[in-house]
Amino acid sequence: MTKTNSPFTAKSVEAIKATAKRQEIPDPGLRGFYLIVQPLPGGAKSWAVRYKGKPKYTIGSAAIWTLADARKEAGRIMRAYDEGRDPRAAKKEAASDDNLVENVLGEFVKRHVKIKNRASTAREQQRFIDNELLPRWKGRPINAIAKRDIVKMLNEIVDRGAPQSALRVKALVSKFFAWCVGTDRLDASPCTGIEPPAVITKRKRVLSPEEIRLVWKGAEIIGWPFGPLTQLLLLTGQRREEVGGASWAEFDLNAKEPVWTVPEQRAKNGNANVVALAPAALAILASLPRIAGKSDLVLTTNGEKSISGYSRGKRRLDEAMLAVARKEACERGDDPNKVAIPEWTLHDLRRTLATLGGDIGILPHTIEAILNHARVGISAHYNHARYEAEKRTSLIKWARHIETIIASEPGLNVVPLKKIPQGMLAGER
Repeated sequence: MTKTNSPFTAKSVEAIKATAKRQEIPDPGLRGFYLIVQPLPGGAKSWAVRYKGKPKYTIGSAAIWTLADARKEAGRIMRAYDEGRDPRAAKKEAASDDNLVENVLGEFVKRHVKIKNRASTAREQQRFIDNELLPRWKGRPINAIAKRDIVKMLNEIVDRGAPQSALRVKALVSKFFAWCVGTDRLDASPCTGIEPPAVITKRKRVLSPEEIRLVWKGAEIIGWPFGPLTQLLLLTGQRREEVGGASWAEFDLNAKEPVWTVPEQRAKNGNANVVALAPAALAILASLPRIAGKSDLVLTTNGEKSISGYSRGKRRLDEAMLAVARKEACERGDDPNKVAIPEWTLHDLRRTLATLGGDIGILPHTIEAILNHARVGISAHYNHARYEAEKRTSLIKWARHIETIIASEPGLNVVPLKKIPQGMLAGER
């Protein structure tokens, strides 16, 4: 058996070379802890424990387990033997299908996420699970997810320009692993000690009239399905998931005053919201394709699920907006390479309606009702008015303002509001 005189270090382990024979090298710094080196031509290195006459316990590959982590795991295994437990049986159980990440996450969603959260929050957390956790960790045992895996994931989310999403993913993962500890699936959470991946910021971004014009033009260029989604977000002021998950059954398009009712189970605050539909919104809805006899979803590409791929769609929209802005710069004789569009999100469209809507005379309480914000304080207890008439008048007014912006000449920052025909204020089509 090969021996060394000094405790293992990362450098000394790396310096140990494979030979024609298998090697078991004990660590002088921790009795019972071994480095196993397979013979050439493979020469793979792994960590193992031989302790008090018990069968050899293989920890794992040295390419995956760092020396520090392997030592820590070896100490845990030795403690288990000292306490009369069989870590090999526990390892076998942990490797079962019941302990695969996807199956434990399914239990977590069923027994925690859907019970402890509002429906809208549960949908958001499921989206993060589907888009962030499962693509990276599916097929791995839950106890194989290390702190470095979580940090790597959070850094990747931040690096693609979504720091606030990284914060929400960290909160979700922390809750998930705490639940795993609480249900005796893990002894400790790998999230312990992970710093927030970004600074919590309260967004203040409001799009200018010129940016609104570019958003609309870009949405026309990219077309179905992300283009109409963006236009409906701008016209209605509703949340992305509410518009993206809408079904035709929620719309009353043949009424004298057409409306879309966001049901309470899909509304973020749990309160149903009646959204008046201006002629511009009705025109967009009328242009949408339907998958005959297959789905009632308004925005779907396969008839089975509502629209997805928001990040990809937003990138396409940004590219289309920039292309329009640069083309117009060329036509003005300006340098197109100096044209840039500041970062913005789909949620900023709600803030834009709230801010610019106030500038054109929509009253604050009507804006709050349009956005379906939860009421607080005395208003939450005593004021149950829905302001449906005011909402209808205001959303038609807002849609006419958007139409004026779209029709304006490129580069204008101040857009006059045209007089609204009386018929439109009454909800006539």
